[in-house]
Amino acid sequence: MSVPAAEITSIVDELRAFLPERVSTAAAVREQHGHDESYHRTAPPDVVVFPESTEEVARIVSLCARHRCPMIPFGTGTSLEGHVQALHGGVSIDVTRMNDILEVNAEDLDCRIQPGVRRKQLNEYLRDTGLFFPIDPGADASLGGMTATRASGTNAVRYGTMRENVLGLTVVLADGRIVKTGGRARKSAAGYDLTRLFVGSEGTLGVITEIRLRLYGIPEAISAAVCSFGSLAGAVDTVIQTIQCGVPVARIELLDEVQMDAVNRYSGLDYPVSPTLFFEFHGSGQGVREQVETVGALAGENTGGEFRWATRPEDRSRLWQARHDAYYAAIALRPGAQGWPTDVCVPISNLAECILETRADIDASGLLAPIVGHVGDGNFHLSFILDPDDAEELARAEAVNERMVARALDMGGTCTGEHGIGYGKIGFLNREHGTEAVSVMRQVKQALDPGNLMNPGKILP
Repeated sequence: MSVPAAEITSIVDELRAFLPERVSTAAAVREQHGHDESYHRTAPPDVVVFPESTEEVARIVSLCARHRCPMIPFGTGTSLEGHVQALHGGVSIDVTRMNDILEVNAEDLDCRIQPGVRRKQLNEYLRDTGLFFPIDPGADASLGGMTATRASGTNAVRYGTMRENVLGLTVVLADGRIVKTGGRARKSAAGYDLTRLFVGSEGTLGVITEIRLRLYGIPEAISAAVCSFGSLAGAVDTVIQTIQCGVPVARIELLDEVQMDAVNRYSGLDYPVSPTLFFEFHGSGQGVREQVETVGALAGENTGGEFRWATRPEDRSRLWQARHDAYYAAIALRPGAQGWPTDVCVPISNLAECILETRADIDASGLLAPIVGHVGDGNFHLSFILDPDDAEELARAEAVNERMVARALDMGGTCTGEHGIGYGKIGFLNREHGTEAVSVMRQVKQALDPGNLMNPGKILP
C-alpha cells in the first residue's frame, strides 16, 4: 500500500505550492511524527505538513485522495497504542498550528476550539471566566487527539470522558468533504449521532478540525488528600464502597506499592511505600466536608491510615503532577529500560479481583510492572518496564498482558478503558465485540473511507 517514491515527490511538490514553509521531509521531523509515547516501533511518514485551517486540511486530504496516499492526523504524539505511526508511509497532518480558541459561551457553558489546542492552554484561557474543562488524561495532550482517542483520565469518575463532553465537531472526510456534527443545544433527537461516531475513531474516519466542548463551573471548594493502606485489597475495597455509597468524589487514583516507591524517588515525596489512594473532592464547602467524612470512615474500615491534605492550589498541583509523572517515575526505576503501558477497565464490582489477580500474575512472572488506576470507574493501568532488546522478557510481558485482558473481558470489561486500540490492541477487538460487530465497524470504515487512506492499520487490521 506504500506510495511509490515518484508519487511522493509529486505530492510534496503540490503541497509546497500552496503551503510554502509548512511542509517538511527532514528525517528528524519525520522520525518525530513516526512514534508516540509507547514501546511500539517507529514508522515515519514520507512527509509532514502543518495546516492552519479546516480549508487547508481539506485541500491536503483532497490531494492525498487523488494520489491514493495514506494520511495520519497528528496532535502531540502522547498516545500509547501506536496511533500515529505511519505504517504504510504517507502524509502526517500535524494540527499543532491549529491552536486557536474560537469562541467561549460562558452563559451556556460551552466553547469551540481548533484541534491543536492543548488541555492546559484551554484551562489557562478559561481561568478568569470561572469555568474549566475537566478531562485530564495526565499528558498535556491536544484536545483533537483527546477527542480522536476518546480520552478520559483522573476526573472521569465525576465528569465523564470525552464522549460525554464533546458537543459537536467539524471533520474533513477522506475525500476532502467538510462535515459538521452536533451543535450547541444540550440535546437533540435529529438523525444519527455522527459526533459519537468520530469521537474515538482514532483518525481512521476523518481529520477533526474543530471541536465544541462542554465546560463546567470551577467548584466553590476543592480539597485533595492522600491515604496509605495496609493492603491493596483494602485500598480497592475503599474505592468500591465509595462509589456504591454515591459519594460524588472528583478523583480516586490508586498507586500500588511499587508505583509509590517510584513516585517518591522521582518527585521527591515521602509517602509510605504501600498501596495508596489519591483523592480530590469538589463541591460546596459543606458538601466537601461531608464527602471527606464518608470516605474517611470507609478508608478507616479498610486498613487506611490518616489523610494527608492538600488544599492550596499549588499543593494540589504538586500532588497531581506527581501522579501524572507516574509513568516517567516507573521508567526511572530501571535506567535504560523502556515502558510498555497498557490498560483494562472492568465493572466496579470486579475491580478488586481483577487488580489482585493481575498483581499476583506480575509478581509470579518476575517482571517490573507498577499498577496505577483511575479506579473510581474501574479503569487501571500497568506499565511493564522492559529491556527493549530482551525478547524473552518481552514475551513474558505479552503473556501477562494477554492474561490481564482475557481476565477483564471474562468479567464483562474491556481491553482498553482509555488508551484506545491503535494497532497495539487490534488482536483483542474480535474477542471483545464479536465478529459481527467488528464487521459492522468495517462497513462504516468502508463507507467513509473506501480507499483505506485514513490512518490505515489502526483499529481494524
